[in-house]
Amino acid sequence: QVQLVESGGGLVQPGGSLTLSCAASGSIFSIISRGWYRQAPGKQRELVATITNDDSTNYADSVKGRFTISRDNAKNRANLQMNSLKPEDTAVYYCNAFTVDSRSYWGKGTLVTVSS
Repeated sequence: QVQLVESGGGLVQPGGSLTLSCAASGSIFSIISRGWYRQAPGKQRELVATITNDDSTNYADSVKGRFTISRDNAKNRANLQMNSLKPEDTAVYYCNAFTVDSRSYWGKGTLVTVSS
């Protein structure tokens, strides 16, 4: 019942910044948390950051202090501000929404490439 569309991926130099955005539609009233996950080539998908309806956040150790997750409820969006990007941040980034009935929804992903 929830549809998610990511945007903002692209090519950025090491040390640069990039902001990802995820638009949600459908049964948005049922969402209790939003998140960003990523999958690098040859690696398992991993959690990057999550944010709940009470603004509690959780970050992977590898991105804490560099990435910030936020919600824009008026626009039904979840954003990920990425600073001080490293080549190892290169991955497909997936938007996630978790709902009150314990369902998890995913976007199709947006590619972030960090390279000089």
